[in-house]
Amino acid sequence: MRVALWLCVPFLLLVETSRAAETPPDFWLATFSVDVTIPLGHPCMGGGISPAVRIDDPLLARGVVLGGRGLEPLVICGVDWCEIRNEAYEHWRAALADAAGTTPLRVLVSCLHQHDAPVVDLVAEQLLKEHGLQGSVCDIEFHEQTVKRVATELKVALERRRRVTHYGTGQAEVSEVASNRRYHDSQGNLRFDRTSASRDPEAHAGEPGTVDPWLKTVSFWDGDLCLAAISHFATHPMSYYGKGGVSSDFVGLARRRRQEDIPETFRIYLSGCSGNVTAGKYNDGSPENRPRLAERIYRAMVAADEATRRQPLERIAFRAAKLRLAPRASAGFSPAELEARLRPEARSFDQCLAAMGLSWRRRCEAGLNIDVPVIDLGQAALLLLPGESYVEYQLYAQQACPDKFVVAIGYGESATGYIPTERAWEEHDTNLHDWCWVAPGAESLMRRAIDEALQSPAGPPGR
Repeated sequence: MRVALWLCVPFLLLVETSRAAETPPDFWLATFSVDVTIPLGHPCMGGGISPAVRIDDPLLARGVVLGGRGLEPLVICGVDWCEIRNEAYEHWRAALADAAGTTPLRVLVSCLHQHDAPVVDLVAEQLLKEHGLQGSVCDIEFHEQTVKRVATELKVALERRRRVTHYGTGQAEVSEVASNRRYHDSQGNLRFDRTSASRDPEAHAGEPGTVDPWLKTVSFWDGDLCLAAISHFATHPMSYYGKGGVSSDFVGLARRRRQEDIPETFRIYLSGCSGNVTAGKYNDGSPENRPRLAERIYRAMVAADEATRRQPLERIAFRAAKLRLAPRASAGFSPAELEARLRPEARSFDQCLAAMGLSWRRRCEAGLNIDVPVIDLGQAALLLLPGESYVEYQLYAQQACPDKFVVAIGYGESATGYIPTERAWEEHDTNLHDWCWVAPGAESLMRRAIDEALQSPAGPPGR
């Protein structure tokens, strides 16, 4: 039975702007970075792969705070974790908002979605513990301590704030990294099995499919000095994974290398809308491919920096739309069926999947919305979308606002799992057997939310 789309039409929630025409601009920026590496033994990817057995390289939470005259602070934070979901996501936003002296709505938290990293869903973990099950999604105590440390560092960072006079935009094409899960094999058959590490020659020979080949960078400057640069690209950021080696993977390696190039410029990397985009056409999962993929992302970062054009920062506007997506109710996803999977004889990962599904359903039943925020700099806009949004939403956001340099970030509130297009449902995308907790019909609502957040007129300063 198809779920009734009781989904609320997304609507404009808040508009604020600070304009140079009315008040001389006086913007500032603060940066913070915290090691958020999980302890050995901690589950990875929500219990779906080997737990942490070694640390190959650290996981970081890196962010900026933007503020200024007439502007309530805004926070952007990229976390080297797989996902942050439901109550855990709200906890991050509330803690960072309190530290920054702002409201949770104005905190944009995005995971990079590496798989050798944690998924955090507090309600799901509580359900597993209440049923005495072996499956585990996350360590609640470690999560609480981590959020406190990030909030503390953010608050300290405000004492090091720097003046911002300009912002910059630059982009460069990334070669041989992104490929869509959807492709045709040599017999013309439509397939969806191109994973991040694909060993099937057909997956390597098939067309790249629908991708966004551009790495985009938005930067903030004090005169001729670049204070911070936020780079963004749409692909699952995994080379090889699942053996217990905790890692920020090839995007984290590229970020670190570029940071070392120019230490005075604070580097952030954010993943784009890449639920259906992987490196699988160009990656067979061999360890030597990780530095190769990192090199390709790194080269694009350098080229985007070289292509950057600066302009005066005259205003910062903030808007947010509300989005409500229905929980999936097809076979295997009803509350009764999910509850039935919370039993000792079930596979531990099936227990975790069921608990995460129930956690999301409880959120939906409580009538809670998903925020779709945008930070508008004038000619550039940073938009945050939920979950594993398919790349088509990123491309739509760019088309919806063609006069702007639109950076469509994925993996905000990640309780939804995959957010596919209607075509994916119609073509029976095999990735939607699990890790997708939203009902068909989400595409039109996502598009409306994008339109609202990007195109609604700005209101008066201080609103």
